Amino acid sequence: MKINFKTLLIIAILAVSLGACSSVAEEPTGDQINLILAAYTTPREAYGEIIPLFQAYWFEETGQQVIFEESYLGSGAQSRAVVEGFEADVIALSLEADVNRIQNAGLITHDWKTAKNNGIVTTSVVSLAVRESNPKGVSNWADLTQPGLEVLTPNPNTSGGAMWNVLAVYGAALRGQVDGVPGDDPDAAYDFLVQVLQNVSVMDKAARDSILNFEMGIGDLAITYENEILVGRQSGQTYERVIPSSTILIQNPVAVVDASVDEHGTREVAEAFVNFLFTPEAQAIFAKFGLRVVNEDVAAENEAEYPPVEDIFTVDYFGGWDAIMTDIFGEDGIYNQAIASAQGDAQ
Repeated sequence: MKINFKTLLIIAILAVSLGACSSVAEEPTGDQINLILAAYTTPREAYGEIIPLFQAYWFEETGQQVIFEESYLGSGAQSRAVVEGFEADVIALSLEADVNRIQNAGLITHDWKTAKNNGIVTTSVVSLAVRESNPKGVSNWADLTQPGLEVLTPNPNTSGGAMWNVLAVYGAALRGQVDGVPGDDPDAAYDFLVQVLQNVSVMDKAARDSILNFEMGIGDLAITYENEILVGRQSGQTYERVIPSSTILIQNPVAVVDASVDEHGTREVAEAFVNFLFTPEAQAIFAKFGLRVVNEDVAAENEAEYPPVEDIFTVDYFGGWDAIMTDIFGEDGIYNQAIASAQGDAQ
């Protein structure tokens, strides 16, 4: 389906959840300032607890009240909305490529990787949500090709999580970590990706939508962020987490949007908010909601919640995001060919 990004822009603006009646172009007053956060969908609950902490911190430091306006969309859709004119001061997205899109549009003019931890504020791993007691016996990637299995994963055209999912499946196969698939064989890894995609029954626009459909009883399994599974279980869901023996390390960036903060006069508070996200207090909240954090002390405190992965790899395995966006997600890339083949074979 062709996506109308003008429509996505409108959705992004309407999705603003706080301070919706204030003018985003209004100059800050002495005692109040507005800050617009554009984020991907999965850390919504974490930001819901981090933002009040930052507001209290900033008020104590400056006497100024920060009014947050928040928008949550699939990372790709959010990134395109900003490029199309949604004036976010701070972006918190699923993957570097979505930040690069905004930077390439001239809206981010500084080197955002000079921030703490190269701008990566949280991490996660691609995992599998399975039904209670795992009735399909899913333990690793090879099980996703069993006949009749209904798999949920979002759409890479709008969701950063979906891109991570594809990279995890294809990368594990390419690394020889999938039973029955020879390593270092791009053709065999491609064929395996096609087989998995043939079992995908629903592709939602964002990772959160995908897991919500799973919670409604759709599908046998969801490929998703580990933190989505943990947050669901915290809220009483009974599905279980399966971490494949080989999977990709998800790295989530955060950045200030120069064009917006200069227009709004919000650079100081925006930069302070980004820095605040790396504090132990904020990192502890990210960990509370299932994310693998970058603060070493907080990570150590939560180590028991996050089992190690036997074979974990990063985007560097594929040559980095520039190569990924061409070779895997480009117009003639591996994913588009694989989904076309999977859908053609399914007809």
